Amino acid sequence: MSAALSQAEAEAADTLTRLALSEDLGETGDRTSIATIPEATTARAAFVARAVGVVAGLPIAERVCRAVSPALTFSPAVPDGTPTSRGMVLATVAGPLRAILASERTALNFLQHLSGVASLTRKFVDAASGFRAKILDTRKTLPGWRLLEKYAVRAGGGTNHRIGLYDGILIKDNHLAGLGGDVRRAVESARDCPGNSELQVEVEVDTLEQLEVAFAAKVDIVLLDNMSLDQLRAAVARRDVVAPGVLLEASGGVNLTTVRDIASTGVDRISVGALTHSAPALDIALDYLA
Repeated sequence: MSAALSQAEAEAADTLTRLALSEDLGETGDRTSIATIPEATTARAAFVARAVGVVAGLPIAERVCRAVSPALTFSPAVPDGTPTSRGMVLATVAGPLRAILASERTALNFLQHLSGVASLTRKFVDAASGFRAKILDTRKTLPGWRLLEKYAVRAGGGTNHRIGLYDGILIKDNHLAGLGGDVRRAVESARDCPGNSELQVEVEVDTLEQLEVAFAAKVDIVLLDNMSLDQLRAAVARRDVVAPGVLLEASGGVNLTTVRDIASTGVDRISVGALTHSAPALDIALDYLA
């Protein structure tokens, strides 16, 4: 199950809600509902799952409904992180029908996308179960959606990697290329830079030779990029001997077919860009009740 929205996530939700409603309602509002639904008409409707998955985004859907009209009452039936079944009621909304219809598509857009992220994450978590590896997200997110997509990853049982470039040090191949491949120099420079003392230092390597240099440089985490299963097993065995406190993260070539074999090598973390950049929407509908 996911935790409640943090303050930063709530602020991100409000920002996206304002943008989404502005582009959907424009200056005039829902012309169809205004023209066809008497202003005093009230109703109830239910957000219903049409597919098996994991729900995420109910607090955001509530914020959408309340942003359209404070007269709307949103009642979640389950918490985020709940496995869904076909026909499961996730929440209900009641109040002015015009407002329900005006909020419908925007609320569903949030729910379907974030539930899709949570659902795909749960598939990866389940596929790697029984091993110690945690499933991590990446920065491969939709612009503006990062905090909410990472919230959805947690709802699906995954773990968040760094949020952005500002809250973690990850020395990647292009950083190393700019330093002539000098892993030790990159790590030392990262640690010596003012303001970095509280941050973990992670470095990306693609050979076992680079891994040895990373261990000698006393990094906190090593990202093992596109290594074979044999290389991953060798990296774990070597780590256990010379640097038992260093975390090993596998990345590259990770999908639902390969993730269990990767987890079986003994790595601590597996980062998966697909959690956020390729998650299909979960089918959720809004059904009129009365």
